[in-house]
Amino acid sequence: MSTSTRGTGVRFRVGTILIYLLALVLVGSAFAKFAQTPKVASQMTMLGFDGNKLILIAILEIASAILFALTRTRSFGLLMVSAYLGGAIATHVGHNQPPFQPAIVLALFWLAAWLRHPEMLWGMNRASS
Repeated sequence: MSTSTRGTGVRFRVGTILIYLLALVLVGSAFAKFAQTPKVASQMTMLGFDGNKLILIAILEIASAILFALTRTRSFGLLMVSAYLGGAIATHVGHNQPPFQPAIVLALFWLAAWLRHPEMLWGMNRASS
């Protein structure tokens, strides 16, 4: 995709919208942890995260969301979101809970990044040697 048409395609716009919606989802989730809403607090306590651990998780969630939302830090943000949600997947598996929710959210983050920045998977575009 040339730089002159890069910002005008439907794919680009859908990716951009998804990026900001997903970042908003993470920020909302973090605020639920900060507020220690009963449902969220009880679920996190069952997983071994309460008190200061819950606050730390909320901070990591907001930091990841902000880094992902900002264009200049998006690649690092995607790395942070991947690490954060990878930890969530591992925690679910470790507590015999289905890991589908964090796995689907993680897949959506990667889809959004790929739609907005198709060059991010440059290695997959090469012909096999």
